[in-house]
Amino acid sequence: MPYADQPTVTASGVEIPLLGFGTWQLEPAEARRMVAEAIRIGYRHIDTAFIYKNEEAVGQGIADAGVARDDLFVTTKIWVDNFHDGDLQKQAEESAGRLGLTPDLLLLHWPKPSPPLAETIKALNDARAQGFTRHIGLSNFPSAQFREAAALSDAPLVTNQVEYHPFLSQKTLIATAAELRSSITAWSPLAQGKIADEPVILEIAERHGKTAGQITLRWLIQQGVIAIPRTTKEGRARENFDIFDFALSDDDMARIHALAAPDGRIGDWLDAAFQWDRD
Repeated sequence: MPYADQPTVTASGVEIPLLGFGTWQLEPAEARRMVAEAIRIGYRHIDTAFIYKNEEAVGQGIADAGVARDDLFVTTKIWVDNFHDGDLQKQAEESAGRLGLTPDLLLLHWPKPSPPLAETIKALNDARAQGFTRHIGLSNFPSAQFREAAALSDAPLVTNQVEYHPFLSQKTLIATAAELRSSITAWSPLAQGKIADEPVILEIAERHGKTAGQITLRWLIQQGVIAIPRTTKEGRARENFDIFDFALSDDDMARIHALAAPDGRIGDWLDAAFQWDRD
């Protein structure tokens, strides 16, 4: 088994490591350094995007780490300006070139009302058929658009990457993903550090001898949700990775779920044509 025997989730037959390393807002030099270090620590799932402007640096960091390609799972994303047929395949080919490898997963970064979703999904499938990615998926798609995209796609959409953390419920999207044989990937899994001040999480952390961040990441992966925390600090990357030697109880899980609130969303760039799920 690849991925150094780490816990994985399987979506439509695709095995994905449950803990990844995110690179949003990392400048190129920082991205290269941290990706290489993350892989040395043990991370086997790396996430980037065209719009992050660090794909080349991420690829260099992967090369620096010297781990066999098939032992890594690499994700990147198509930006919304490139959703037209032809533009999408061009960006997919260029992203693979910048990374220096064929990504395991290529996502549509946000849903857009134009061009028609049917055109974009067809182009995404064509990018896969041309060998610019191994698998395809979505990012930031509410359930209605998630279902529509899945119905239009020839290949399985193996994840939907969305904001998810203890202060935001994604119960409906998680259920939708399960129904579609897909998965959920959580961006901003630590709520941009807000979890560090939450008394419930801190109490559970003290009892387990772990940090608030470790408790939160464990809460996510115990749901079968992929988490991709991002950090510029090697020590924090090591801390975030140290979550495989304990388990949360059902009561722990329920108490953390209860922290979700209607105003818990941190990043909302959803087009006005669409609506998030209510829960």
